Parts: sequence; structure tokens; C-alpha cells
Amino acid sequence: MAFDLAGFNSAPPSRLQADLAGCLDVPRWVSSVLAGRPYADVGALRSRAEIALEPAEIHRAMAAHPRIGEKAAGVSKAEQSGVDSAAAEKFRAANVEYEERFGHVFLVCASGRSGEELLANLRERMGNDPDTELAVAGRELVKIALLRLGKLVTA
Repeated sequence: MAFDLAGFNSAPPSRLQADLAGCLDVPRWVSSVLAGRPYADVGALRSRAEIALEPAEIHRAMAAHPRIGEKAAGVSKAEQSGVDSAAAEKFRAANVEYEERFGHVFLVCASGRSGEELLANLRERMGNDPDTELAVAGRELVKIALLRLGKLVTA
């Protein structure tokens, strides 16, 4: 369900928690966004939502995301719309290599990007050390959350 800003500001927290967790399944993030109400504008909401995630929060949030190139459902399906069947096939092997190196799924804000661009990003990030890569994944999670929040709350 989408809210205008006034509706988001006035809705009871219990009404918003599940929708916000659908944007980013991190309780601290949900609580922070709720605690910042009322927001003067959507920009203030976005600013509040841009937080640095802790490693445990990143791992928790990653558990809710499908692998790039796998059959996604719901909002993830739309976000991965640039990944066609040819790119999905290439991602299968790349995802295995990535997960063996880092111990978690490859996470990237895929919205509006082609499968080839995403695959190049995965290959580039393979050069990261594990701590750097986890931080990159955390920033990507926040980008995804901001996109989803923008669909949840309109001006």
C-alpha cells in the first residue's frame, strides 16, 4: 500500500512497520524512520532513511533478497527487470563464485540496470576484500530501501 506524506506521518506505527520492513528488513532502520516522523517533505524522509548498516544488519537484510538472475517475485521482480534469460544464465556461475568468496549473496541495486552491467559490477567487486564487500552490499541495501520507500511514500 502507498501513502502520501501526510498519511505516512499520521499512520500508527503498527500500520507502517510491515511496509517499512518490506523496504529494508532491519529493525533499527524501521524504528529510526518511524521515530523521525513527522517529516516536512519526502527529502527529509529520505535523509533519515540513509543510515550506515552494521554487519549483522546487512546479513539479516540479505536473507530477504533473491539472487540476481534467479526468478524473483513481487518488488524484486520489477527491480531485476533488466536481467534477461541470457544474463540470468551467466549469473548462475558468477553467483556461485561470488558466494564461495564472500559467504553471502551478491547484492546490488539492480533497478534500471542491464544484466550485463550488473554482471560487470559483480566481477569488479570480486576484487574487494570481505569487509569492504560487506560494506558495499550494505550501501546497496540502503539504495534499494530508498527506491522502495519512494514507492511506499509519495509527495
